[in-house]
Amino acid sequence: MLRNHRNDQLPGARPGPVESARQARQARQARRPRRTWAAALVSAVALAVTAAAAGPAAPAAPHPLPGAAHARPGAAHGDELSPDIRAIMAKPAYRHAQWGWLELDDSTGRVIHSQYPDQFFIPGSTAKLVSVSGAWHTLGSNHRFTTPVQALGHRHGSVLDGSLVLVGEGDLTMGGRTAPDGTVSYTPIDHTYANDVPGATLTPENPLAGLDRIARQVRRSGITQVHGDLAVDDRLFTSFDGLDPTPTPLIVNDNVIDLLTAPTAPGRPARLSWRPQVAPYRVTSTVRTVAAGGTTDIEVSASPDGTRITLSGTIAADAQPVLRNSPVHDPAAFGRTALIEALARAGVTVGARPTGPNPTSVLPDSYRGTQRVAAYVSPVFSQYTKLIFKVSHNLGANLSICLMAVSAGSHRCEDGFPVLRDFLVRAGIDPTQAQLLDGRGGNPVDRVTPRLENEILHYWQGTPDADLFREAQPILGVDGSLASVCEGQPVCPGRGKVWAKPGTVAGGDALNERLAIGAQTMGGYLAAGHGRLRTIYLAVNGASAPDIEGAIGLIDDQARILGILQQQAEAGR
Repeated sequence: MLRNHRNDQLPGARPGPVESARQARQARQARRPRRTWAAALVSAVALAVTAAAAGPAAPAAPHPLPGAAHARPGAAHGDELSPDIRAIMAKPAYRHAQWGWLELDDSTGRVIHSQYPDQFFIPGSTAKLVSVSGAWHTLGSNHRFTTPVQALGHRHGSVLDGSLVLVGEGDLTMGGRTAPDGTVSYTPIDHTYANDVPGATLTPENPLAGLDRIARQVRRSGITQVHGDLAVDDRLFTSFDGLDPTPTPLIVNDNVIDLLTAPTAPGRPARLSWRPQVAPYRVTSTVRTVAAGGTTDIEVSASPDGTRITLSGTIAADAQPVLRNSPVHDPAAFGRTALIEALARAGVTVGARPTGPNPTSVLPDSYRGTQRVAAYVSPVFSQYTKLIFKVSHNLGANLSICLMAVSAGSHRCEDGFPVLRDFLVRAGIDPTQAQLLDGRGGNPVDRVTPRLENEILHYWQGTPDADLFREAQPILGVDGSLASVCEGQPVCPGRGKVWAKPGTVAGGDALNERLAIGAQTMGGYLAAGHGRLRTIYLAVNGASAPDIEGAIGLIDDQARILGILQQQAEAGR
C-alpha cells in the first residue's frame, strides 16, 4: 500500500549553498535505490521542503488586521497578478491544481492580491506558524527550560545512599545544539531528514553536551558514588497517536542515532562514524566502496528494540559522506544510560546496572524535601522556535502542543489544543479558520485558510517580538529551508527580503507513476521598502511532479513568485 507522506518538509529540498553542484548531484544519487518506482518516490518525500522565564508575552488583546478592505470569501483577483507569475501558475504541473493566496499591506490591511482567502487549504508545514505561535505566546520568547537532577535518600560524605532522578521538562535539545554564544545551531537540511532528503548534515555540537554538563555539576556537588539507582522522570506529559514524531519529556539528539558513512578505496569497506554512542546501542556496517561514479545506495535496519543497527549497501568512491539515522525506541531508558555514562566520565559511579528499563518505581510522588544537585538550563525559547521554523523541525512543532498542555496544568498533550484555541481567540483570530490534529502540519485533517495565516503573521507585528518572529522564518536565498533557492543565480528576486515558512505534502501516485503534491505552501513577510511589510500566504493543492527533482521545482516556483511579489511591493505596486 502506498503511504502518503505529509509535510516532514523538503527543507529547501536540495543541498545547501555550501555544497558544490557536483556534491549536490552525488547527494541526490544517494537516494536512487534499486526499488520499485513507488517505493523510491514515497521514500524520497517523507518530507516537507525544509530556568527562569522572563515571563510570557504580554496578554494578547484582539489585534485584527487594520482597515476593512478584506477580500470577500472566494473573491478572485488573479488578473492583477503579473504575467510572469501567471506563467508560473500555468505550468503543466498545476493543470489540475487549485491556487489560493492572500497578500496584504500589513499597516493598512489593504488587499494587494487575493484568491479564495477564506477557503481551506492543506497547509503542510505552514501549520507550524499556528502551533508554534501558540507556544511562543504561552511560554514567552525568553522562557528557559530547567532540567534538574534530584537526589533521593541520604548523603554520607561523597556517597549518596539513594537514587538520582533526572526530571524531564520538555527541553527540545538538552544542549545538543547549543553553540558557545548560546544560540541553537541548525543546517539548511536537518539531520532528522537524513533518510528522506538529499544533503542532510550534522551540526558540530556534541549531542550529549547537556548531560555532560549535568554530570560535572553532580560531581561538583560532592557526590562521587551513588549506591542506589538512576531514573528519568518522564511523567511531564503523555503524547497521543496524532503526534508523529512523538514528543517525549526528555529528548536527546532528537531521539535518533546519527550514522555517517564515508567512502574509502574501491572494494574496501566504507568508513562509519555514529553518534551519540550510548550503550546498549551498537552499529555495524557492511557498506562497501565502489568505483567512482558508481551507485550510492545505503539502507538502515534495526532490531525490534532499536539497539542493534545495521547499515548495508554501497557508496561511490567519489561520493560525499552520506548521513542516515535510526530511531531511539525508548528515550527515557536511553537518557538514563547516557547520563550514567556521563557521570562515569565525570568521576561519579552509579551502582545500578547502566542499561535496561528505566526504573520508574523509584520515582517519588513529590520532590519536596529532596536536594537538587544539578540542572541544565536551556537557551531561550525564541532560539528553539527559530530552529523549528528554519528547518521545519517536526518533533519541536509537535512538542509545542504538549508544552501548551503542561502550561494549563495537564499531562495530556491533546489538552494543548484548547490553549492554542484560546490564544487565537484572544488575538482576535477566528479559530474555525483552521483544523489541526498535530503541531507540524502532518495529519490528514489539517487545514488552514490564507486569511488565518495572514492574521497570525500580522498579530506578531504588533508585539515586542515582531522582529524575532520574522527573523525566525527561513530567509529566501540566505538560510534555513530557503537557503539554496538562489544558489548559482547572480540575480535572485527577493533575496534577503522574503521571510517565509514553506510547507509540502507529497506522496506516490501509482496510477501515473508520478509524485502527487497534495500541497505546496508558503507563508511569511515581504519587505515593501521604507520599513514597511506585506504579509503573504500562497498555497497550491493538487499539483503533480514526475520525481523528486520536479517536487523541488515546485518549491522554487513559489519562492520565485514571492520574490517577484516582493520586488513589486518595494516598487509600490
